[in-house]
Amino acid sequence: MPRKPRFYLPGVPAHVIQRGNNRQATFFCDDDYLAYLDWLKSGAGEYDCAVHAYVLMTNHVHLLLTPDTHTGISRLIQFVGRHYVTYINRRYRRSGTLWEGRHKGCLVAEDDYLWACSRYIELNPVRAGMVAAPEEYRWSSYGANALGKSNALLTEHPLFTALGHHRAQREQRYRGLFGDVLTPAQIRGIRAAVQTGTPLGSGRFREQIEQTLRRKVGQPRRGRPAKSSPDLQHR
Repeated sequence: MPRKPRFYLPGVPAHVIQRGNNRQATFFCDDDYLAYLDWLKSGAGEYDCAVHAYVLMTNHVHLLLTPDTHTGISRLIQFVGRHYVTYINRRYRRSGTLWEGRHKGCLVAEDDYLWACSRYIELNPVRAGMVAAPEEYRWSSYGANALGKSNALLTEHPLFTALGHHRAQREQRYRGLFGDVLTPAQIRGIRAAVQTGTPLGSGRFREQIEQTLRRKVGQPRRGRPAKSSPDLQHR
């Protein structure tokens, strides 16, 4: 069966996931997380991708990126993977693949869906039972986005910048987004979108993407359209 192509567009955010082969661990100590982030920063600069949010879990990573080119994200993931796999194989005297095939990704609408996706990413350690609150997890962007910790890897998305005139105000309002729990329907929707490459957003957003690409993208929606949750309506 031929591989489904992935589509990224310049200036349109994307949610990207890469998992360890057979769901096995890809990070084994603090130095590994730091090495990955260092190559992610180098690759983002080289391939013109803005990183807005991320989380490095034990056996997979989530990234929220905006590329400047059609190929930027794919080239960035290849760059990081090539360097990181070589590092891991040398450090732990292993060989073979580390990641599970190709990465998965989907375009994300620049509205409430982007906020939901960002929260989904930074709340991963909480949902996994690793920590009680996102600020307790070291290997995510929450510390920078919500608490002002220095992080040269990140670039503010315009929606984040619009949260307030001052950085402290933006951080406070960003923290406020986490007061609303993501609903099961939202979580399922985010997971399904990134797994299938279906644009995450309204029906109109998907239509716009397909018109731009001049082709259908992802999987067709089944049944009645899901109603917008109150959470997405007021954020």
